[in-house]
Formats: sequence, structure tokens, C-alpha cells
Amino acid sequence: MIRFQTYLNEATGANLHMTHLEDAILDGGVIGTRNVFQYLQALRDMLGGNTKAPVSLSVKWDGAPAIFAGKDPSDGKFFIAKKGLFNKNPKFYKTAQEIDDDTGLAGELNSKFKTALAEFSKLGIEGVVQGDLLYTKDDLKTENIGGESCVTFHPNTIVYAVPVDSKLGKQIQGSEIGVVWHTTYRGADFESMSASFGKAISSKLKEVRSVWHVDAVFKDESGNVTFTEKETKAFNKLLSDAGRIFRTIKPYALNELSNNEDLNARVNVFINKKVREGQRIKNVPAAIKGMQEFIKEYYEKEASKVKSQVAKDRKYATRDNVLKYFDKTNIKEVNKVFQLYNLLVDAKMIVIAKLNHVEGLKTLLKTKDGFEVTGQEGFVAIDHVGKSALKLVDRLNFSNANFSTKYIKGWQK
Repeated sequence: MIRFQTYLNEATGANLHMTHLEDAILDGGVIGTRNVFQYLQALRDMLGGNTKAPVSLSVKWDGAPAIFAGKDPSDGKFFIAKKGLFNKNPKFYKTAQEIDDDTGLAGELNSKFKTALAEFSKLGIEGVVQGDLLYTKDDLKTENIGGESCVTFHPNTIVYAVPVDSKLGKQIQGSEIGVVWHTTYRGADFESMSASFGKAISSKLKEVRSVWHVDAVFKDESGNVTFTEKETKAFNKLLSDAGRIFRTIKPYALNELSNNEDLNARVNVFINKKVREGQRIKNVPAAIKGMQEFIKEYYEKEASKVKSQVAKDRKYATRDNVLKYFDKTNIKEVNKVFQLYNLLVDAKMIVIAKLNHVEGLKTLLKTKDGFEVTGQEGFVAIDHVGKSALKLVDRLNFSNANFSTKYIKGWQK
């Protein structure tokens, strides 16, 4: 039985951030890396037909904004909220007037949250649930997609489309609001609430015609998502190669990345920068040199922002402490860390490619010339008790779409 070890990702509070699978080796050190292997092995078993695999999957819908709904533990009254629900002073709304009083909910957001307050209160929500808004009535459009008339909604980067004459299309057109639920919370008060992922939420709520609500839980109703023998062999080789490298890496090389906050921040920013540029780390030695130059430039800029020599010296001292990680005595281990990183990305991409074979709503990107077919934003792998989770996202494609001016976003109206 695979036992997942939790390092940073345990959902003891709000589900506001989740780690990319490959980044867990940067953020979680040796324990985080072991977790990644355990997740990938469990995913392989699940996609190989093992129904008892200790992992489940959720689909990452590209909805916006995030929304919380439920009953206030202190008085049992229904509320909705933004991410401020888990602030030191929780921010939530129980009346339309409270929504009007929040200047941060002006214009379209004001209208959406009023609709959510009125409609979600009909669902019989117990406790607190979190989801992503997909649309309100005014967002729905009828468009020609590949010669077929479809109802579409476009909350963020991805356009979702479904044939207008289908059962699902009629349900969506007849609703006032759409939402995908993905996280449940339990606790005596907002401060002590803990999150659980991967649980059925929508199916336990009341069916209300005015609300189209779905679970993020992954379902393969098409029967297409099972590894072939060839895919299993390729996946196992990647895991074997990755495991061989992992066993030779000195623990310091992984744990320092996790424990040194300045080093961790700069490496993550560098990787995200490359992702946004549509680049993967392929030539590891060249990438590491680029990483060092990036770090030097960052601290030079930081030092230039302060006036006193004492403050400048502090910036340079931090820089030198970060760059120690790349010393000649350690560079061989650093190279192995990023070789491992690459292999884990390759394994993740095999899983994503397979999961994207599931039939469902069409997912598209909008350009000035029409639509391009794309996959889901990504998936979330969740341990069997629903307390730890990692994201599986095709970062090059989705981040490129997210930041590219080529693709029209839902908020660009």
C-alpha cells in the first residue's frame, strides 16, 4: 500500500494554492520528491485499471473567480465569499446589501455575487464548499464551432462549448449560473477549518434548474483512459530512470532547495519565467548557468533600489548565500536534481495526454480568427484521504495561452 508523506501540501486551511507535481521536488526536498514518485506510481496503477489505487483525480476547470459558499458555523446563516474568507478577519456576504457595500465587488462582479447568493442558497449546502464560477446567464453565447451550433461560456482563458440541442446544452441554457465545486471544508469556525479534495459535492446537493453545478471529480465515462502496454512500458522506464537518479542525489541538494527560502523563491521564479517564454529546461548545464545569471541580476537590481551601503551589503550577502548552492563542490548534484525534474515532467505529460482523451465539454482557445482546440487546464492528483494534492498541468501550453496576447480571454470584453 502506498503511503503518501505530507511535507507542505497538507490542506489544514484554505485551498488557495497547490503545487505543480514537478515543483514538489523543489518545495518539499527529499520527502516531497518521494511523494512525487508515490503519486506517479499510483496514477500508473489507476490508469492501468487498478480501481483500488490510492489516488483520485480532479479536473482543473478554468473558472473565475473562486467562490466559497455555505453556512457560518457561528450562526448557521448562509453566506458566499471570495478568498478573503480565511483572512484573520473573515470577509463574507450574507445579504445583497453587504455585497453592495464592498467596493471591491463593483460592476459585473457585484451582479455575479448577488446571483450566486440568491441561487446557491437553494442548494442545501452543509458546511462550506469552494468552487469556481463558470458563468452567469449573460455570459452564455451561441456560436458555430466546427459547423455545430454550441452554447459557450468563457470565464477565463479556456472557452467551454457544448451542442445547443444536447441535454447538457439545454440544462446550461436554462440555468442562471454555473459553478464547478472542488473542495469541502469542516470545522467549528473559519480559522480551524480543514480542506478535503476530491470528494463528491455536487451530487449531494439539491437539483435546482437555475443552477448548473458539477463536481471537479474526474470521470472516464468514455472508457478511453487506460494505459496501453506500450504506454505503460514507456512510463515505467521514465520512473525507473528517475528513480536511479534520485537514489544518487545527496539529500542536501534537494533539502537546501526546500529549506533556503531565498534560493527556493529565485529558482521557482526562474522556472516560471521559462514556462511563460514557452521553454523547458532541456540542456541542464546551460539552464543552471542561466539560473545563476538570473539570480545575480536580480540581486544587483535589488541592491540598486537601496541607498545605504549597509543595506546594499545585506542584499549581496543574501545573493552570495543563494549562489553557494551552485558551488563547484555541489554542481554535480544540482545537475542531477534538474535531470530528475525533467524526467518527472516527461512522466507527467504522458498522464496528461492520456487524461485528455476523455470526452466531455469541448475546450477551446479563442483568437481573432476563430477557435483552436486545446486540452483541459489540467488535473489534480489527490491522495486517498483527500488531504494532499498535486497539480498536473501542461504548463508550456496552458501558461503560453494564459499570457499570450494571441488568445482572447474571457475578461477581455
